Amino acid sequence: MTRTPLPTGEEKTARVRAMFDGIAPRYDLVNRLITLGMDQHWRRRTVRALGLPPGSAVLDLACGTGALGVLATGAGYRVVGADMSPGMLAGTRARRARLPAALADAAALPFATASFDGLVCGFALRNFTDLGASLAEAARVLRPGGRICLLEVGAPPRSLLRAGHRVWFHHVVPAIGAALSDPAAYRYLPESVAYLPDERVLRQMLRAAGFSAVGRQLLQGGLSQLLTGTRTGPAWEP
Repeated sequence: MTRTPLPTGEEKTARVRAMFDGIAPRYDLVNRLITLGMDQHWRRRTVRALGLPPGSAVLDLACGTGALGVLATGAGYRVVGADMSPGMLAGTRARRARLPAALADAAALPFATASFDGLVCGFALRNFTDLGASLAEAARVLRPGGRICLLEVGAPPRSLLRAGHRVWFHHVVPAIGAALSDPAAYRYLPESVAYLPDERVLRQMLRAAGFSAVGRQLLQGGLSQLLTGTRTGPAWEP
């Protein structure tokens, strides 16, 4: 069976925005189920990887309903969110009170240059229409020496776990999504991995955007991955 090609350009932007608007009401619930609750553990790892002093200004890019931003706030950071989905931001305001958030595309952020000490992003790289431009914007809004921590889906390197993950991700996840939310959106989820560059290319893109000491950790055997880097320039000073 021939698959419909994944959208690109403005069509991708419009479809991704509409999709997240539609799934916003049950987004957190479905996330808990399809990750067996591990997503919150991964988010906590992401926040810890920032390693910044309390009070640091942190941008939660593609913040969704604010799950990652709330954990960062709890860690003592001053957090601002940004997302291009009005439906997701409505969820942020309703369920994650006091987390300020802006409606914005990742490739054109409405923030001043060097206005944040850290940036976190959860499971969104493959949804950006222009990943290179989005990483460049992330670098622009970070101060020299600032930290970036990007949480994304992964692919387990071990064959047995990889086979089980393939069945879960491509069959069970769409079934859960269809039962509780939008079937098309959760069919898109495993397909969207095709947008994600491999590790070597991702590292190169981060370096090209202005990050050094680029690292990568596999979480839960590779079910997810955590990419980290430091904004090139003088060390961060409080």
